[in-house]
Amino acid sequence: MDAAAQLEEIIRSVGAQVGPAVVGVGQRPAHRGRHPGEHPGRRSGWGSTGVVVGEGRVLTNAHNVDGPETTVTFADGRGTPGQVAAADVDGDVAVLTVDTGDAPPVAWADEPTGLGTLVVALANPGGRGLRATLGFVSATDQTFRGPRGRRITGSIEHSAPLAHGSSGGPLLDREGRVVGLNTNRLRGGFYLALPADADLRARVEALGRGERPRRVHLGLALAPPHIARRLRDAVGLPDREGLLVRGVEEGSPAERAGLRRGDLVIAADGRPVPSAESLFSLLQELDAPGTLDLTVVRGTDEITVTLDVGAPPTDG
Repeated sequence: MDAAAQLEEIIRSVGAQVGPAVVGVGQRPAHRGRHPGEHPGRRSGWGSTGVVVGEGRVLTNAHNVDGPETTVTFADGRGTPGQVAAADVDGDVAVLTVDTGDAPPVAWADEPTGLGTLVVALANPGGRGLRATLGFVSATDQTFRGPRGRRITGSIEHSAPLAHGSSGGPLLDREGRVVGLNTNRLRGGFYLALPADADLRARVEALGRGERPRRVHLGLALAPPHIARRLRDAVGLPDREGLLVRGVEEGSPAERAGLRRGDLVIAADGRPVPSAESLFSLLQELDAPGTLDLTVVRGTDEITVTLDVGAPPTDG
């Protein structure tokens, strides 16, 4: 058997073995196409993809669900409502509770994937039919930002081409075992997948039980330093390095501490925050709820506010 025939056999074998576990999430309304400015990894009328990880459980990306319920379409065409058991928005994963019927759960790979590994990506965008593509792992330990701006680290970059609506589908090795969850499209035709490591599996189990991760949550919408400099210059305020508060979430620790739109955050617990990356890095070190002191410039005055930070509000 030549190389091309071997690759064809791998795709067919993996598709036949795992295809019944790959489902559509959401529906495609009639006569609707993709909006020119729509992010290719975000949920839309085209629907997205999920994968059966256990009896009554479907794994997908958190950005693929909007609200407590969505439609799940199985390989046999059966469509049924699925409930969001729990979502980890900052980690961009969600588990749905749904009648999975005879759909078999996927198997997880025992070892982490490495550079150059052959991978097969499966998708069923909005339940419109199984798609399978072949590629190779082009990089590991990659970083991108989740739906709310937090860093997601350790991701797998691969070259398997994926159509719109493929996020939430499995990335598999040649034996049909899950090595990642396709999540984020990159420029140049590459895709990032969350690695199917022990951490992801533990989160999936917890989400399936309805348990959401506890992370430090501020309730701030922030603009980067170059925006802050431009706006302060426009109103005649002196230049300061920091993050501009664009919005404050109602009922959040930031609102309770008195932060306002237009404040400039220049330090957290005494450490400068010249970029959103530096602030997120600091927040990742705060594993347990507690307090966080933010140094803020309000107009020309420098003040310190103390936030009582805890778990984020319920994700809808």
